[in-house]
Amino acid sequence: MSKDKVVTIHERIPSLKDQRKQRANRRLLFFLSFFFLLLLLMVYFQSPLSHVRNITVSGTHFLSEEEVIKYSQMNDGMSIWNINREEIKSRLLNHSEIAEVTIERRLPSTIHLIIEEHARIGYLYRDDKYYPILETGQYLNELPRHQFPSDAPLLIDFNEGDALAELSAELQKVPNHLIERISEIFYEPTESDPLSIILFMTDGVEVHTSIKGFSENMAPYPSIARELEDRKEGILHMRMSPYFEEFNGEEEEDNSEGEG
Repeated sequence: MSKDKVVTIHERIPSLKDQRKQRANRRLLFFLSFFFLLLLLMVYFQSPLSHVRNITVSGTHFLSEEEVIKYSQMNDGMSIWNINREEIKSRLLNHSEIAEVTIERRLPSTIHLIIEEHARIGYLYRDDKYYPILETGQYLNELPRHQFPSDAPLLIDFNEGDALAELSAELQKVPNHLIERISEIFYEPTESDPLSIILFMTDGVEVHTSIKGFSENMAPYPSIARELEDRKEGILHMRMSPYFEEFNGEEEEDNSEGEG
């Protein structure tokens, strides 16, 4: 007969009872934890803890944070979970200077607005005032007196009309990196070309071209300008066939002596 100890059903009953008790305790603990979590969430949603306390703005260059927040019609009393992001985004996109909006919730109580503005492609200079022109072709109100444009070219001697409208349309096609290299654009119509313009570039080059086909004519400028780094003074003509017209130093000297 085997000497192994035989465990009867009566000896196993206490162990089974302990296991059942432990499982019951775990279930009770789970339900109690779930209940208190729900309770805390209800308290949070019903209390000022879930209200928007901070509204922050990033990505703006021309617009102020206060202006963006005011236009969004958001306030500190709103629930961070009940804001209608599509509605707020739609309101902001109605602003003429705003191109794109991203709205983020940052717990526990902050709404962050990420703004992308329309680029400014030029400033119409008239009556000692500067009027921004957006990449959409829209004109804005004059800049405040203390602001001076430095991010896009000045458009000088232009009046509202076909020439200005056509130049605005052409500037919309010009890449930003090239826009940044143009300092001033003067309207200088001639008998042969009523759309003739003169550009002064930030690298000191004077460019003569036309509004007609402006974006296409100016496209090769960066590569041409690199070839002119050791140039003498002159004019770069950017039309169908670009060429550089070098000033004649002797003629300039003779003219200056004659004037003296």
